Amino acid sequence: MILWWGKKKQPDPKTGETPIEPLHTSETLPSPPVTPTVVAPAPAPAPLSTPIAAPPAPIAPPEPERKGFLARLTEGLKRSSSRLAEGVAAVFTKKKLDRESLEELEELLITSDMGSKVAARITQAISKDRFDKEVTEDEIKSALAQEVSAILKPREHIVDFSVGPRPRIVLFVGVNGSGKTTTIGKVAAKLSAQGANVLLAAGDTFRAAAVEQLRVWADRSGAGFIAKGHGADAAGLAYEAVEIARAEDRDLVLIDTAGRLQNKTQLMDELSKVVRAIRKVDPTAPHDVILVLDATVGQNALGQVEAFRNTAGVTGLVMTKLDGTAKGGVLVAIAEQFALPIHFVGVGEQAEDLHPFNADVFARALVGLED
Repeated sequence: MILWWGKKKQPDPKTGETPIEPLHTSETLPSPPVTPTVVAPAPAPAPLSTPIAAPPAPIAPPEPERKGFLARLTEGLKRSSSRLAEGVAAVFTKKKLDRESLEELEELLITSDMGSKVAARITQAISKDRFDKEVTEDEIKSALAQEVSAILKPREHIVDFSVGPRPRIVLFVGVNGSGKTTTIGKVAAKLSAQGANVLLAAGDTFRAAAVEQLRVWADRSGAGFIAKGHGADAAGLAYEAVEIARAEDRDLVLIDTAGRLQNKTQLMDELSKVVRAIRKVDPTAPHDVILVLDATVGQNALGQVEAFRNTAGVTGLVMTKLDGTAKGGVLVAIAEQFALPIHFVGVGEQAEDLHPFNADVFARALVGLED
């Protein structure tokens, strides 16, 4: 499904690409806005957000004949799919689907980070009409893709940021190194390119690199930007960001937060403080709390979802770094255990490498079915 700014269209089932029709114009999308940030007139203070004075730099040189997302996702999931494909090939070469082969398949799914509950569910479903029959490797792969997609499908969710409250306040949370700041930048670039008036708030105040990284994304996309000094109060910054967004008539505020381990009570309490500060300005905010997960952590991601859901009221998920791990199957375990929408999957560093989640495309790529 899509998580873009604009009217909703269905993704192509073969490529996973989703055509975007902008909400406010039927013409070709304009270049990202480059208007300076303007704070509503006030007698005293200077504007708190940083004006964007220079034209946005390109995120990366254009790539000729860039692969479609399905190809990039399939390539990114090679480590995960290779483990499954090789295991399936070893178990189901001219062999009946008997109890022994089912046990081997279940073990293979567990070691692919899908977890024991998902593994049992999938093997039981596959054996229902095929037990004690001759099966081929391709038949098992297709059956696996079908069962994985059935688990993931209910987690597809359309979020149109152009509807609902304005400004729409979106809080991004996650542990250290999950790719949270990069994800915010990519979302900002996509939304700005479609005409959304976005303000980025650098709430990871203890990491100078995160602040600078978000500033670069703001420059590139033409978004507004607000930051404070090293170690500044993140809750205070979030409060100001919402106030500024209202004064500047922004469409969205995307707020970064410091990465924190889910088992550190003090850090999680600070996140709750950020949420309370935002609600002082808008009692209905944050309108979206997006948890960014790193696929390389495997089953540890389950504990992260549980902790952040309880602390920050997570409303949706993004999974990054699927191109650097053999643990992509953990997304299936998460989908089975938690009734949370999966908004994005990421398979690279560029904005185009972050794509709306599509259950069918992901399932086929995970088991190594490319067509």
